[in-house]
Amino acid sequence: MKFTSAQDELALVRAAQTDTEVFAVLYDRYVQRLYHYCYHRTNNVHDAEDLTAQTFLAALEAFPRYRRDGHFAAWLFTIARNKVVDYYRRTPNVPLEESITPPSNSDLAGETETSQQKGILLRAIRALPEDEQELIRLRYVAELSFIEIAKALHKSEGATKKMLYRLLARLKSQMEAEHE
Repeated sequence: MKFTSAQDELALVRAAQTDTEVFAVLYDRYVQRLYHYCYHRTNNVHDAEDLTAQTFLAALEAFPRYRRDGHFAAWLFTIARNKVVDYYRRTPNVPLEESITPPSNSDLAGETETSQQKGILLRAIRALPEDEQELIRLRYVAELSFIEIAKALHKSEGATKKMLYRLLARLKSQMEAEHE
């Protein structure tokens, strides 16, 4: 059974619950986003790969109990979030540091300014409470929609949007204050 990316995800999930080959389509659809999310949380390739695999294994095992509410991504990333929490419980001394990728622009002054801005932004994000960092991760690393984030965080879509927009405004304000 072949599904296109434009096909309704609910139909894909229904088919996957009875056909493990269709689950592979869901895997292909989400593996990169899930890996990036896990990597961003651990900053370690091997741990991110392990967590990604653990997440899909747990999802496959729990898949018969999935309620098919139309928010598969939120369900999958909730499992991933729980796996990351378990990971940090087992290895509490693992540092959670973001790496700053150097800009590819050849303009040295522009590279320096961009690098400084990235550093300021990353420090500001690291200083946020964990729930606000998670909101940023789910939106910009995992690339979840607002409704998917809302489902994963057990909040309304409107509240999720409002939290993110306020958070972004606050970060922008901090960046402008430090840049002056």
